[in-house]
Amino acid sequence: MKTMNRFFFTLIAVFAFFTVDGQLIRRDADRLIIGNEIIRREICIRENRFYTQSITTARSGQNFVGDRSDEFSFMLNGELYDGQSDWKLVSVSEKKNFERGDGVEIVLTGNDNQLDVVLLYVFFHHLPVIKKSIGFINRSSKEVCIEAVDVEKLTTSMSLYLSVLFSSYGRQKHLCTYYGDHDDALCIVHEYQTNRGILFANEAPGVLKKLTYNLTVNDISLGLSDKNARYPFRKYLAPGQEWRSPSVVMLPYSNTMDPWKVMNSDFSDYQRKYAGFSLFENRSRRLSFMYNNYVPFRDEYDEKLIMEVAEAAAQCGIKEFTIDAGWHVAQHAPASESTSWIYNLGDWMVDRKKFPNGLKPVFDHIRALGMAPGLWVSVASASEWAEVFRRRPEWRLLDAQGEPANIHDGTSNYLRTMCFATDWKLYIKEKLTEMVHEYGIKYFKLDLAAVTSAYIKEVERSGCYATDHPGHKDHAESYIAIYTEMFQLFDELHRQFPDLFIDCTFETEGKMQAIDYAFRKHADGNWLTNFEEPYPVGNFRIRNLAWWRSPAMPASSMLIGNRRLDTPEGIDELRTMMGTFPVMLGDLRTISPVKRQEIRRWSDWIIELQNKYDYDLFRQDLPGFGEPTEGSWDGYARINTDTKRGGIVGIFRQGAPDDKRTVLIDGLIPDKTYTVKPDPSSSLPVRRLTGKALAETGFEVRLEKKYEGQLFEIELTE
Repeated sequence: MKTMNRFFFTLIAVFAFFTVDGQLIRRDADRLIIGNEIIRREICIRENRFYTQSITTARSGQNFVGDRSDEFSFMLNGELYDGQSDWKLVSVSEKKNFERGDGVEIVLTGNDNQLDVVLLYVFFHHLPVIKKSIGFINRSSKEVCIEAVDVEKLTTSMSLYLSVLFSSYGRQKHLCTYYGDHDDALCIVHEYQTNRGILFANEAPGVLKKLTYNLTVNDISLGLSDKNARYPFRKYLAPGQEWRSPSVVMLPYSNTMDPWKVMNSDFSDYQRKYAGFSLFENRSRRLSFMYNNYVPFRDEYDEKLIMEVAEAAAQCGIKEFTIDAGWHVAQHAPASESTSWIYNLGDWMVDRKKFPNGLKPVFDHIRALGMAPGLWVSVASASEWAEVFRRRPEWRLLDAQGEPANIHDGTSNYLRTMCFATDWKLYIKEKLTEMVHEYGIKYFKLDLAAVTSAYIKEVERSGCYATDHPGHKDHAESYIAIYTEMFQLFDELHRQFPDLFIDCTFETEGKMQAIDYAFRKHADGNWLTNFEEPYPVGNFRIRNLAWWRSPAMPASSMLIGNRRLDTPEGIDELRTMMGTFPVMLGDLRTISPVKRQEIRRWSDWIIELQNKYDYDLFRQDLPGFGEPTEGSWDGYARINTDTKRGGIVGIFRQGAPDDKRTVLIDGLIPDKTYTVKPDPSSSLPVRRLTGKALAETGFEVRLEKKYEGQLFEIELTE
């Protein structure tokens, strides 16, 4: 306590509304004021209670929280604790240049001195953002159990009767009480009467997310799932052991009727600059234009076919070529019968019937054609026919009866899941490392269930029930253990291979079309789903999904299958895919030389745009164009709002009766002139307008077909 007092005596005694001169901490009697030039948080420490009194931004001066919020909560050995429990303040310290911002660490301890609670608040220059996590240090001589962690537990000042909760990536409206799920990585509480609200992002992984709203009145809590949840969080701490939770991010805002504008501006800036997403960390890791062979070939392919398709792909200007499931065989697979790829997982031996010379000559050929190699691997699966499954029973993920489990689909007879909380992680890392070294892999598509299933409804068929695995003591702890070890695998691969793009699919994340911030910190991409409906239905579904998940999530981290270049509408398929990431499929051998040259022009255009604008770091809602809907128009913008030099805009007519729409574009320099140029397959005219004109009057787009799309380059005129 003496150390803490000496620290505060060095601070300026005069209370200030917002910090100046880089100070993060101020003390006024029994209040602690933390923050920066944009946002401050006032915390009260009274009568051994710890709670937030106010959260205020310089932009509005309004308080966004109510009196005496609980601040946090958790269960320790089955007993509930929160900020209103009996705490002693141990220390307060600054953590400058921490996690891309400046942090304040506050350490509390219970009166029995058995557990320290470490609260960490991080602030970011010029943004009204507070990032918060909670840590625990076991000071006792016995193991303790932590459950039901609410990282943020606040009473908002927005009225229950005047507010709406935007849940499910901030896109769905709910009134009154709400219990969140795995899709609630981002939510917004918005009060229409005052045109203000708070955006919350939860970095808890997968199915361990918790969001509750208005369980009493105006309250919201975010963190890790309760002990009685479908997928409970649990963490055991040995004496002296420390553990820190995933973070929760809050962004208060004001003076807007539309909370989505905050997603498109301040929150987008936070993601790109400070969130630490893997995709944004290393420019050389990013992809440009990928081919995947799964459609139409499934696992029916061989060396000759892949070589031929690769030749066609190179002529189309494809930059990354991925071989999907089917290249592999398990060591003990029956030689007398043809078996599915899903029964040949785990050993990762090349199928010599398909590739008599192995994969190396194939990938050497792909690289010689100017394309980077990609490969599909199931990261947590092994067939009963695999040598590793038979030789390492202690690595198997077990069900409630103690038997080897298939938590992916529950129906494939020989498919089994392996537990990441064992040395399976070291084994699969070794296999992936060998593939990078031998084949020059640039991109891994890591697939199938590892923690929970995207398809199985029975919650009991998830996680690992083993009680002797080194990474978890019981079933409940297995969830966080498996997620944590998988993230460590991704991080270790990135450290060893900085240019490697890791695609962790929705099946591996654990729920249908799921994508979240925890995975974005460790894996670059997410193969989000597969749509194979014919044009225009498949394209419409992709644009709808892309709108739903962005701008909450980085658009270029969303890889969506399975759109084909070998159809009459292949170019329009590509226009849709440019709204997320252009990964295309199909039998490219059937495409005519003329069509290949047209696709090549698109490839050159994509690379040129990326070099000019870094457009893949951005995606915005297009003013006046809402959720993609049958019988209407929709669109997206990918404008570089940092440089304001331009970007791309996509416009789509989805069965609308009217054949023209006016397009407005925000985020440009008002008094500068921009050239609006149509994409390589269009004959529409080139136009020149100022940034002000583009934002206020825009330009007209006419599309003759009821189902059609058009892309435009928006270029700053020098």
